[in-house]
Amino acid sequence: MNLRCLLVDDNRQFLLAARNLLEREGLTVAGTAENIADAHLRTAELHPDVALVDINLGSESGFDLAARLAPTPVIMISTHSGEDYADLIAASPAIGFLSKIELSAQAVEELVKAVEKTDLVGRRREQGELEALLSAVRSGQSRALVLRGPSGSGKTALLEFLTGRARPGRVLRAAGVESESEIAYSALVQLCLPLLGHLDRLAVPQRKALSTVFGLAAGPPPERLLVGVAVLGLLAEAAADQPLLCVVDDAQWIDRASAVTLGFVARRLSGESVGLVLAARGDTGFEGIPELPVEALAEPDARALLDSVLIGPVDPRVRDRIVAETGGNPLAILELPRGLTPAELAFGFGGYSRAPLENRVEDGFRRRIAALPPETRTVLLAAAVEPVGDAVLLWRALDRLGVGARAAAPAERERLLEVGARVRFRHPLVRAAAWHSGEPAELRQVHAALAEVTDPAQDPDRRAWHRAQAVLGQDDEVAAELEGSADRARARGGWSAASAFLDRAASLTTDPARRGTLLVSAAEAAAYAGSYDRVTGFLSAAELAPLDGLRQTLVSRLRAQVDFALRTRREAFAPLLAAAQRLAAADPQASRDTFLLAVTAAMHTGRFGDDDLRKAALSARELVPAGETFPDLLLAGLVSWVLDGRTRSLPLLHRALAIADSSFIWLTSLVGYEVYRLDLVKQMSEAAIRAAVDSGALSLLPNALAIRANIMIYAGRLGEAAGMMDEIDEVIQATGASVYQFSRLVLAAYKGPVDTATALFDERKREAATRGDGRLHALACHALAILHNGNGDHRAALAAAEEAVSHGDFALGNWPLHELIEAAALAGLPEVAAAARDRLAAITAETPTPVALGIQALMDALTSPAPAAEKHYRTAIELLTGQEMTASVCRARLLFGSYLRREHRLHEARAELRAAHHAFTAMGAPGYAERAARELALMGQAVVKKRPTRVREQLTPQEAAVAQLAATGRTNQEIAAELFLSPRTVEWHLRKVFTKVGVISRRDLAKALPIG
Repeated sequence: MNLRCLLVDDNRQFLLAARNLLEREGLTVAGTAENIADAHLRTAELHPDVALVDINLGSESGFDLAARLAPTPVIMISTHSGEDYADLIAASPAIGFLSKIELSAQAVEELVKAVEKTDLVGRRREQGELEALLSAVRSGQSRALVLRGPSGSGKTALLEFLTGRARPGRVLRAAGVESESEIAYSALVQLCLPLLGHLDRLAVPQRKALSTVFGLAAGPPPERLLVGVAVLGLLAEAAADQPLLCVVDDAQWIDRASAVTLGFVARRLSGESVGLVLAARGDTGFEGIPELPVEALAEPDARALLDSVLIGPVDPRVRDRIVAETGGNPLAILELPRGLTPAELAFGFGGYSRAPLENRVEDGFRRRIAALPPETRTVLLAAAVEPVGDAVLLWRALDRLGVGARAAAPAERERLLEVGARVRFRHPLVRAAAWHSGEPAELRQVHAALAEVTDPAQDPDRRAWHRAQAVLGQDDEVAAELEGSADRARARGGWSAASAFLDRAASLTTDPARRGTLLVSAAEAAAYAGSYDRVTGFLSAAELAPLDGLRQTLVSRLRAQVDFALRTRREAFAPLLAAAQRLAAADPQASRDTFLLAVTAAMHTGRFGDDDLRKAALSARELVPAGETFPDLLLAGLVSWVLDGRTRSLPLLHRALAIADSSFIWLTSLVGYEVYRLDLVKQMSEAAIRAAVDSGALSLLPNALAIRANIMIYAGRLGEAAGMMDEIDEVIQATGASVYQFSRLVLAAYKGPVDTATALFDERKREAATRGDGRLHALACHALAILHNGNGDHRAALAAAEEAVSHGDFALGNWPLHELIEAAALAGLPEVAAAARDRLAAITAETPTPVALGIQALMDALTSPAPAAEKHYRTAIELLTGQEMTASVCRARLLFGSYLRREHRLHEARAELRAAHHAFTAMGAPGYAERAARELALMGQAVVKKRPTRVREQLTPQEAAVAQLAATGRTNQEIAAELFLSPRTVEWHLRKVFTKVGVISRRDLAKALPIG
């Protein structure tokens, strides 16, 4: 073995002596280093096969270096005995220890050889990535990774390699099982059950959520995001004791609730000493998580692997054929030769198979299973049906079937099954082969035996599922038991599981009317789960059964919900309106709420919807009785706005705002914008966020966060708004919700750059045309007008603003007018500007809030002659200051400064323009900052572009968000709840913030991190 090694020691005399010794004995010393920094550089430069690192590097620790050098193998060395450092060596990624007295080339080679025995053929790159992940976790960081590749590509082998190297840290394992993919949180329970002892360390809402999910306590269904936060906290608490590695095989088969939760956790891991690695087939699922593709072996590696399992003479053409047919798939390379006779291997007899590779590998496993004794085949079938791998439960079920423990031995000898405290298949395809090998009658017998031995108190749902699979025909008793399981699944938030239970219950019930009721309930559960494709099938089946009036009403509502979720905006309106009309007599409240959905759809459709909004309003006025609740007043106000005009609708809209709750927050926020009550919009969004976090009703969050982000943009807090966009994306991932993010468009308009923002707006306009979403078209035009007014292209801004206001959409007939007036005034079109100003004045006069009056004053200034303009500018700045309208205040000062320059009042102009330039630069609006700089340049005032030195720009978005909340006095627990992190992650971020900012306490952060 010709090894190239790097020596790292702070003693130069030892480096010289060790180099001479090792090279004399045949090793190549590629280089030496005396400290961590040099060692890093030399490793990157030389790529040694192994590094020998002194434990004590002066004031530095060799263990720190060992953690950073991965994937380069490291051997720790010292003048002291290895027993003195046994625990530290075991916890480090080092492959071993050598005393300096015993140092020799042979000892180094033996340690390296011992490690290389665990190497997988052709997987050095993948193993290096996994070693690096372990090193990061051991050093206090967290990492998540998805191993993605086809069946048999070696994902399971890589997970085995990873878990084997993870000692002495704690390892948690789970595997997806296709038969359990409908049971909510089944994979999560499998993974986290060993951590139940840490539940008491969690905050009460999180502890309650996990207790409900794990079936430890009854309670209302917890929101998925709350479950995600709770699991994140649970893993962080467990990792406080020792590094934690979580591995999930066959992740493509885990239930959706578990998949959403684990995806959320993976994207939030930071500094908890947790590793999360998921192995999955296919190209979808777990987006946004780093991936390691597990690809086919290169041909030389495939040949080497094949040669390792071939015995006896082999025809070279047969070897070539196997390599070609297996396409570098490791499992196929190992298994396909087992199906060839010695004659076929030696002489090439046998045909070429065109069957898919995965099918051929599974067929090979089936042939091997078929050759086993009948009792052994029963063991494999029962193990395939029992998804958790509970050995005690399995043996009890097999005893019911008259099969003893010895029957498993042939399967173990064939390396198909591993039997210990847990029962594990060698590969998922073995489980599939065992399952598919069972006859229907055999499967029913196995399910019946497992149902008999499953404790009805401890695991009633799995028992009910086994009983259901054991039934041939119909059975009302089992159907009733499945209904109970559906109720429990709903209580855990497992809507998809509830749907599956109800579907199976419907197939078992003997009463046609009851079957229809169960199918409607199954459709309702599927709708809550977001499985809209299944909803339609359930409803079609339900309509074949006799349904009472209530069930027919529910069918109408569910079809309308599916239409709203799946169709384009234009196509969704008609079914929603029809559903609302049909519900009017049977359920007035449901009718009112569905009319609100129809109005929402019509508002989205906008210019692409002809007269949709008027149709909905006329029908609602005719069919919905008047009321005094918030939804009643909201619908009445919107109907009046459409049919009676803005003026007559305002009393109803103001009354609705006065008692608004979060049930229709998107529509309510539009009302706030329409009447210039941004203060109420802010209060509503903040209240909704607090309520969601405190109560766990996190389905409110997406829209509440998006509305809050828009308020931040108006307040000039663009950096925080950008961070909130990331939070919104996380919530969408965790809840499966959709959200209308105008804030993302406005943020792009202010932050630019122009080409990128313009491309985004063009993309949204194309999307709007495809989906029939006229409101999205108007919003994109509004944002485009903001962008062009910022870069000084006022003609383009005018065209965009005119397009935005052309349809007169609710809450969009006023705000884009601000851009239109500014653009027309600065483009030299005073008549256009004056007409738009008068149009806006009629609106603001009816809602004379400080914001409305301030904006009107600014528009009056733009369209007034010199003597009057100054008064209007000063009034606008005064009224808008203090209203959290910083962006508008800065724009007013920019316009006022430009006016003063044209009036040759240069000293005053410089003061306003410098203030505007500084503010726009600080908030991150380069287009408007550059516009202010151009105005200053016209007065001979050069603006030096300094490299940003603001403290906030040293921080990552996550660090900035944590620091900002800490600066306001929030505790770690409060910050964790608001940002959906674990408290330990917050603590880790704060330590980094303190170092970067140069402070030692939270009290100092407020001075170091001004809002902006």
